Amino acid sequence: MTRKPMNLTAYEIMETLVAFPTVSRDSNLALVDWVEEYLGSYGVTARRVPDATGRKAAIYANVGPEVPGGVVLSGHTDVVPIDGQDWTFDPFAVTERDGKYYGRGTCDMKGFDAIALAMVPHALACGVSRPLQIALSYDEEVGCIGAPPMIDDMVAHLPRAAAAIIGEPSMLRPVTGHNASAMFQIDVHGFEVHSSKLPQGVSAIHEAGRILQWVNDWNDRLMAETPDPVSATFDPPHTTTHVGMIAGGTAHNITARDCGLRLGFRVPAGDDLGRHEAALNAMLEELDAGLRAKNPKAGVTWERMNGVPALTPEDGGAAEALIRRLTGDNGTHVVTYGTEAGQFQERGYSAVVCGPGDIAQAHQPDEWIDKDQFHKGEALMRRVVETLV
Repeated sequence: MTRKPMNLTAYEIMETLVAFPTVSRDSNLALVDWVEEYLGSYGVTARRVPDATGRKAAIYANVGPEVPGGVVLSGHTDVVPIDGQDWTFDPFAVTERDGKYYGRGTCDMKGFDAIALAMVPHALACGVSRPLQIALSYDEEVGCIGAPPMIDDMVAHLPRAAAAIIGEPSMLRPVTGHNASAMFQIDVHGFEVHSSKLPQGVSAIHEAGRILQWVNDWNDRLMAETPDPVSATFDPPHTTTHVGMIAGGTAHNITARDCGLRLGFRVPAGDDLGRHEAALNAMLEELDAGLRAKNPKAGVTWERMNGVPALTPEDGGAAEALIRRLTGDNGTHVVTYGTEAGQFQERGYSAVVCGPGDIAQAHQPDEWIDKDQFHKGEALMRRVVETLV
């Protein structure tokens, strides 16, 4: 039996998506089920890419003929937690007030997801000759984890699109570059003795201080470098190294047995993440050898937790050219946060970040998207679809 098209507006779809509390630590399958049903109501077959636990999935679909040269509209389905935030409105409902749509994810980025899904009937009504492809990932907020397997599956099963538009909030400006990033968990292992016998032990906390000093010295060195032309367009125009979390020790009078740190790099598109990783590895290897020489139970272990490739400005890129042509914006726009655009580009897609809303509202209590921005975003994506006719 043929299902009846849902015929929902972009706003109504946003209301539906926001109502699913898809915080990254929880499942997103109820939302994915709904998206699959929505697409199916238009006769569009969706494909899921589940995570290893089976509790989450990405979902994507091809709307129109299965030929190369289409456009991908890509977003993520997860949102950040509301824990500890003071909300005036129900975070998992859309509230319209004073020209704004409030709700968790309205800005980042269920507003764009809703717009993308609303383009499905528009593409079918236009009779596109090249396809519109919808791609919705999971776990973007915890390190862009869900997009790579989704994109790999798209490469294997869909005709290659000419452009990928990642709809993170950019005030509808074409963002053509963003930072790469990598996060490391570093664990320093010491040897416990009473603090009155300090020379006989190894304090993991004291030794972790050497890592912190290296971070400070490395940042000073990077700030003194002359930036390359691409990195010079970023703010700051150089890589930064940051330790955001540190924990260790048992008591004030015991040399610490363990101390853990989270260290991250944020690297402008013109720089090479590899050189920073190599410098970190060399320093940690030297520290580890020195600690083991002091005591065989001491040392350092570390692992790369996640990383996101940079989005590098493309010379004559199809995605950038498309958005510039439709918006008339020829400015230089780069950002220092990461997105899934770099992961699309890494797999051979021409990619650009362009979506409604201001990133400053993302992750905030009473998150909102400007009503005018939302509807301008919808109008822009309609014009994107019309280029496929």
